[in-house]
Amino acid sequence: MREDTVVARLRAAGCVFAEDEARLLISTARSTAELDDMVERRVEGLPLEHVLGWAEFCGLRVAVDPGVFVPRRRTEFLVRQALSVAADDAVIVDLCCGSGAVGAALLAARPFSSVYAADVDPAAVRCARRNLPRVFEGDLYAALPESLRGTISVLVVNAPYVPTSAIPLMPPEARDHEPLVALDGGTDGLDIQRRVAREAPSWLAPGGHLLIETSVVQAPALRECFAQAGLAARVLSEEDATVVIGQTV
Repeated sequence: MREDTVVARLRAAGCVFAEDEARLLISTARSTAELDDMVERRVEGLPLEHVLGWAEFCGLRVAVDPGVFVPRRRTEFLVRQALSVAADDAVIVDLCCGSGAVGAALLAARPFSSVYAADVDPAAVRCARRNLPRVFEGDLYAALPESLRGTISVLVVNAPYVPTSAIPLMPPEARDHEPLVALDGGTDGLDIQRRVAREAPSWLAPGGHLLIETSVVQAPALRECFAQAGLAARVLSEEDATVVIGQTV
């Protein structure tokens, strides 16, 4: 299939970046038949990353399986903030890890660190194990080895923070093809973040940091959750990305 044909099909389906997507699909497909199948799945509305089988994140190609949350570019801000407080030999945990993109990016930048990841979704865990060596399945801290308690230098979290009422307003690519457990954050979008903040002090090392991605609207309430847990907290934002950072005191 010619590139201009692929571009025309993608553009007709409403793909805004049809030219870029066409080049990625063509370079990834191993045969004409596979390319045709990939284009068809994209036209049907599957996220590009699910069609390709990978997402570009912090300069890495991160494996992303169908049905797994696709890492967003704005989450690279979370990675940069985590790196700003992570020593070379840090103990890092990527909680609610999804594909493990955040943990993989941190490990690539801090190769002498010890990086662990966990998620409650079995599909996400299977995918993350393609990107990281130490991935655990379970509900938040219950998934982690007890030996990590009190030793974590940097705890990074990109938990779902979309309010339940806003789920129907999300783009179809996310709403129809990503797991609800990775999107729905409860009534105000902060159900999981409250649980994470409440238990964080017992898992963090002295002086350890908790970093959670959120929205600029939710940030004040999340900062208060950090304060109630005894963490000194601050909010950092850049364009469409917001992170609340807390430190044990």
